[in-house]
Amino acid sequence: MTVSSPRDTAAGISQRNRALLEQLHRCTTGAFDVGEASGVLGMEHDDTSRLLVYLARRGWLSRVRRGLYVAVPLDARRSGEWVEDPWVVAERVFSPCYVGGWSACSHWDLTEQVFRTLLVVTARRVRHRDVEIQGIPFHLIVRADDALFGTVPVWRGQTHVAVSDPSRTIVDVLDDPRLGGGIRTVADVLHEYLHGEHRDDRYLVDYGDRLGNHAVFKRLGYLLEHSGVDAPELIQACLERRSSGLVMLDPSTKAPGRIVRRWGLRVNVALGSPGGEW
Repeated sequence: MTVSSPRDTAAGISQRNRALLEQLHRCTTGAFDVGEASGVLGMEHDDTSRLLVYLARRGWLSRVRRGLYVAVPLDARRSGEWVEDPWVVAERVFSPCYVGGWSACSHWDLTEQVFRTLLVVTARRVRHRDVEIQGIPFHLIVRADDALFGTVPVWRGQTHVAVSDPSRTIVDVLDDPRLGGGIRTVADVLHEYLHGEHRDDRYLVDYGDRLGNHAVFKRLGYLLEHSGVDAPELIQACLERRSSGLVMLDPSTKAPGRIVRRWGLRVNVALGSPGGEW
């Protein structure tokens, strides 16, 4: 098979190649590789690979990463600069996975902070934890497949993408405050959660139990009491799940701090007043 040359073209693409491109639009959702495109087009693998490279060089496909492409909308004004939705890219490249941490906090309106990097929790083995695809930075957290619970699917265009639900998001950032941008941001996020429509104390306890890190309950219990929120049953559940040993309120810093023995915490970061109420 020979890739059509750009004669008899419409909008810079030959009639034959435009027909093939339209077929890719109709039959694919999100990113696709050479094998999938070969099946859609009924072409040999090598011929398909050459076609995809040809179309990508001319801006009619966008290369997500080596061997993986997305179809650029046919009506895009500047096709060569078009970028696929990062959530869709994450689902295609890192699945099984979910969007979590600070990115989920933003999705559920638990923070007003803007994070350019998309945080993705994946069960895939990855070589690097920080990667860039189509100019967009991704931060990857690797967990076992059975730890990918507490998520909900959301539509991004024609693709379902998993995101941690609000309660799982809270548990994740208590498990590792770095996933929420640091303990100060986590405290603000928790404040929004506790005073908003997403609060569900039962899910917080269930998810914390499933994750199996007792530090979640130490940080949660301390922050609940520090905030003065009315949650006696939740605080009691946290007390019952304390473990021996001392953990840092924020493990990302080695700063010293006072020890709160009730919670087995070294409070090594000074907290402000989230929402102006703490």
